[in-house]
Amino acid sequence: MPVISGKRAFLELLKQEGVEVLFGNPGTTELPLMDALAVDNEMRYVLGLQEAAVMAMADGYAQASGKLAVVNLHVTPGLGNAMGMLYDAQKAGSPILVTAGQHDQDFNQTEPILYAELPPIARPLVKWSTEVNRIEDLPLLVHRACKTAMAPPTGPVFLSLPGDILKHEADIDLMGPTRVAPHTRGDRAAIEAAAKILSEAKRPVIMAGDAVSQSRALAELVALAELIGAPVYAELIPNTASFPSSHPLFRGAMTRSQTAMRKIFDQHDVLFSVGADLFALSLPSDVAPVSSDLKMIHLDVDPWELGKNYPAEVAILGDPKGTLPELTAVLRERMGNGALGAARERLHRGRGGDRRERVVERRPAPAGQER
Repeated sequence: MPVISGKRAFLELLKQEGVEVLFGNPGTTELPLMDALAVDNEMRYVLGLQEAAVMAMADGYAQASGKLAVVNLHVTPGLGNAMGMLYDAQKAGSPILVTAGQHDQDFNQTEPILYAELPPIARPLVKWSTEVNRIEDLPLLVHRACKTAMAPPTGPVFLSLPGDILKHEADIDLMGPTRVAPHTRGDRAAIEAAAKILSEAKRPVIMAGDAVSQSRALAELVALAELIGAPVYAELIPNTASFPSSHPLFRGAMTRSQTAMRKIFDQHDVLFSVGADLFALSLPSDVAPVSSDLKMIHLDVDPWELGKNYPAEVAILGDPKGTLPELTAVLRERMGNGALGAARERLHRGRGGDRRERVVERRPAPAGQER
C-alpha cells in the first residue's frame, strides 16, 4: 500500500465514489484540503460566501443530478450556519456527504476558539454522523458515509475531519465503494392485499411523494392511476414533481389545512400513498384530515413512514420503480369487467368527459379547413 496523506486520500476516496464537485466555505481547519485541491486537476471546487448558501447548492445539485453531493464546512459556526439548509436537505432526502473541518485532536483538549464536538450537532438532521479519529480509518468511514447517503431512503450524512487526519501520512488501503441496489420490490403478499382493496375501490385517490420521482417511476404511477381511474395529488410539501402536471388526473397539491383535506378525502373510500408524507401539517386542528373509514394503502422505501401517523390497511416496504409494475399487473388480473368499466368511467370524468369533448367540438377549425 502506498504512503499517502489524509488530504490526498480524501480526494481519491471521493473520486472512487463518483464525486466530481465539492462545495465549500473553507477556514483554517480546511487549509490542508485546499492545498490538495490546488494541485488536483479533476475535482471541481465551488466556493460559496456563506454556509447556508453552500449547503443549499449541494442540496440542489444532489436533487437535480441524483448523484452524491459533498459539502465542506468550517468547524462549529460553519456547521451551525448550514443547519437550516441541512434540515431542508433531510426533508428532501438528498444524498449529501457533509464534512466539517475540526481542530487537530491533540489541540482540542484546550477547547480552542470555534471548537465543539461536531457529530452530536449534526446528528439530529442526518442519517449517520461520526468523526475520523485515525487516518487508517478514513477509507472505511468515507465509504460507509457515501454508501449510507445513497442507500434508500437517501439522505445526508456527516463526517468530522480533524486537521491532523488530513495532514498525516500513512500506508492506507483505499478500499472501494459500495452501493445498495435501490429498486427493492415490495412483499408479494402485501401487493396482493393492496390489489384486492384497490380493485374493489369505488372512489380511490392517490397521493404521490418524492419517492416516485427519486426512483424515476412517473410512468409506472401514471399507468396505475389510469388503470384504476384515480385522481392524483402531490404530497403536502413536495420537493420534486412526482406526477406529470399536465396529466388530466393530476390535481396538484392540497392545502395544508385539515378541514380542506378532510373535504377532499371524504369523497373517496381508498387512499393509496406512494412515497408520500402522511401528513406534515402546519397547525393543530380539532378536525382530523382523514376519517377512520378511509382505507389506506401505503408504499414507501422508509419503514419509519409506514403507518407513522395513521394505520395502514396494507403497508408495503418497497421502491415505487420496483413495486408499481407488479402491483399494476396483479390489479389488471383481478379487476373484472365491472371494475374496469367503472375505472374507465372515472378516468373519462377525470379527463373532463363529455365537457372536454364539447370544448373540442366548439374550437375553431384550422385556417383553410371546414369542420
